[in-house]
Amino acid sequence: MLNPKVKRNIKRIIPFGIIWLCTSLVFLWTEYAVIGTPSHTPESAISISFEIIVFASITTFFIGALVGLIELVFLNRLFIKKSFRSKIVYKFLFYALVMYVIVLIAYLIAASMELDVSISDSKVWDKYKLFFFSITHISTVVQLGFSLLLSLLYAEISEHLGQNILRNFFTGKYHKPISEERIFMFTDMKSSTTIAEELGHDTYFKLLRDYYHDMSDAIIKSEGEVYQYIGDEVVISWPLNKTSKSASCINCFFNMKSDLNKRKDWYMKTYGFFPDFKAALHYGEVTSGEIGALKKEIFFVGDVLNTTARIQDLCNAYHTDLLLSEQLASFLELDKTYVLKHLGTSSFRGKQERLALVTLEERA
Repeated sequence: MLNPKVKRNIKRIIPFGIIWLCTSLVFLWTEYAVIGTPSHTPESAISISFEIIVFASITTFFIGALVGLIELVFLNRLFIKKSFRSKIVYKFLFYALVMYVIVLIAYLIAASMELDVSISDSKVWDKYKLFFFSITHISTVVQLGFSLLLSLLYAEISEHLGQNILRNFFTGKYHKPISEERIFMFTDMKSSTTIAEELGHDTYFKLLRDYYHDMSDAIIKSEGEVYQYIGDEVVISWPLNKTSKSASCINCFFNMKSDLNKRKDWYMKTYGFFPDFKAALHYGEVTSGEIGALKKEIFFVGDVLNTTARIQDLCNAYHTDLLLSEQLASFLELDKTYVLKHLGTSSFRGKQERLALVTLEERA
C-alpha cells in the first residue's frame, strides 16, 4: 500500500508524461501528414512504422515522467525562491541539456531498429550524423522545446493553484455546483498581530512562507487539501470518506504541531519568535463549485465553514489548542492514541442549537 505522499507524487508526475505523449503524437501525425508516403521520408528521418510509433510513445511518456520526477525531487526546491521568469529560463536550459543526451540515445536506438543492425554499427552512426545536420534535427528540437515549455508551464500553474484544483478544472468536476460533505480544519497562528508588528512586513512574510512550508508534509500525509491561505490562517479540507473517518484530520493537526516543534530552535534563532497555532474541526454539507467573473476558483458555501471558524475563536476561552465538535468526534474512528475530553456545549450567534465541543490530547 503506497503512502499518501508517494501517491500524491505519482499523481503529480503522470500529467507530465501525458503532456509529452500527446504533443509527440500530434507532431508525429503532423509529420506523417506532411511527408505522406515512405518514399518521401527524408534520409535523415526515421521511417514511421507501428514498432517505431510504440517505441516513440513509450519513450516520450517516460521522458515526460522523468521531467516531472526531476521537477518534484530536485529543481522545484532548488529554484523555490526565484521569480517565475527566472525559474522557467533556468529550468528550460537544464532540461534542454538533458533532452539533448536523451535524443542522442533514443535516435540511435530507433535507427538500429529501423536498419535492423546493432546500435554500434557504423550505419547507425552515419545516419545520426546526417540527422544532426538536417531539418529533421531542427524539427525534433522544436518539438522537444514545445513539450518542455508546456510541461514547465503546467508545473508552475499547478504549483500556484494546487494540483487538485487544476485537475478539477480540467475534469469539470465543479463546473456545475454539487453538494458534498466535508471536514474542515481552521488553523490560526497564535499572537500573529504581535509577531507581525515586531518583525515588520517583509520578515513576517518570510516567516509565514517557512511556517506554511513546515506544515505541508503533515497535510500531504493526511491527504488533506489546502482550501485557502488567509493571512496567517490555513483552511484545510477533507471529503467525507473512509480516509477521513480514520481520523487522518486529527493526525494532521498533531503532525503539524510536531513538525513545527522540531524547528522551534531554528525559528527562535532566525526570527526570535515561534509560530505556534490553534485549530478547530467540524464537518457538514457544503455546496461546491467554480465561482468568479475575473478569476475562477473552487468555492465552498455552507454553514459548516462559519461554524468551524467560530469554534476556533473559542480555543482561547477553553485554554486549548484544539477544539472539535462532538458530532465530528463521534464520526471519527479514534484509537487509543488520543484522550478525548468533553467541554460541554456552546452557543453561537445566529444559531439556536447549542453545539457540544470536545478536545483531544495525545496519550502520554
